[in-house]
Amino acid sequence: MEKILNFLPELAVGTRDTLYMVGVSAVFSYLLGLPLGILLVLTARDGIAPNKPLNTVLGWIINLGRSIPFIIIVVALIPFTRLVVHTFIGPTAAIVPLVVAAAPFVARVVESSLKEIDQGVVEAAQAMGATKLQIIFKVLVPECIPSLVRGFSITAITLVGYSAMAGAVGGGGLGDLAIRYGFHRYQADIMMVTVVLLVVMVALIQLGLGYLAKRLDKRNRT
Repeated sequence: MEKILNFLPELAVGTRDTLYMVGVSAVFSYLLGLPLGILLVLTARDGIAPNKPLNTVLGWIINLGRSIPFIIIVVALIPFTRLVVHTFIGPTAAIVPLVVAAAPFVARVVESSLKEIDQGVVEAAQAMGATKLQIIFKVLVPECIPSLVRGFSITAITLVGYSAMAGAVGGGGLGDLAIRYGFHRYQADIMMVTVVLLVVMVALIQLGLGYLAKRLDKRNRT
């Protein structure tokens, strides 16, 4: 117990770095993945702007991005990461591969959320003379906000796992502590504490964003 108490400052820094990596990469993943997901739905055969060649290419790129293991993405992007943030070590550097890995996942989550919307709502908007941009920003996105929040929760939880893997290659955070102390120095108690912190982090993300999604869902309002 005394060893763990002495280790608290490093645990605090590791937790802070993990939250930083997950939070920033989740936001940037949605900034990239949201328009990709919208474009996938719009250009689908039954979308409001069908474009089979574009939809096929987008789908192929997204599927390719999702199929590459995260650890390979980290290594393959080292030159690009160094170009963007001038280093490939540390939490800030880890954000680059985290965003690249999560954006295709977000695109599919957004696509799934948008496809849940009743087509009758879109047809009604078209009948009223709404433009495509109006349908996107005043019908599609507002209607699926609760689902998008749930998707954000899934993305953030996935990124917690990715951030732990990033720690194995110098990304910092709790994953780095688990590798350095739990694996290389055989300090199982330190590893267990990092695991507990990661589990608590995931539970809080799930509970918090799940509650927010429920509050935003019009079907749950009285």
